[in-house]
Amino acid sequence: MKKLIFLFVLCIFGKLQAQQSLFGIWKTTDDETGEVKSHIQIYESGGKVYGKINKLLRANAPTHCEKCPGERKNQPLMGMILLVDMVVKDGMLQSGNILDPEKGKWYDCKMWMKEGDYNTLVVRGYVGPFYRTQYWTRVQ
Repeated sequence: MKKLIFLFVLCIFGKLQAQQSLFGIWKTTDDETGEVKSHIQIYESGGKVYGKINKLLRANAPTHCEKCPGERKNQPLMGMILLVDMVVKDGMLQSGNILDPEKGKWYDCKMWMKEGDYNTLVVRGYVGPFYRTQYWTRVQ
């Protein structure tokens, strides 16, 4: 009986840990239009955190990054890495960059879980003192 209770508690704790993780697939919503845009997979590689487009959700949306700079110009959006070199520090992702493929611009970035809501990720892109904030929703 003690083993069964221990196993149950371990499963519940594991589920809570998974829900609190920044890693996984997140649904993006445009902060200006409220339109759902894509799924982004956030993952770790080589001690840094990255995010790539996993799924496009808008009908008639561009499929290639026409305004992207450098090597990403005119490349397919599906599979494109647009969140780079983030590190986990103080419970948030920071010190990296995020690409806005629609504008073709890179921004400094910070990301964290919305307080009290582990299914909402706050994504903030910066240029100097100016910033934009989006709220991404965990895909379950």
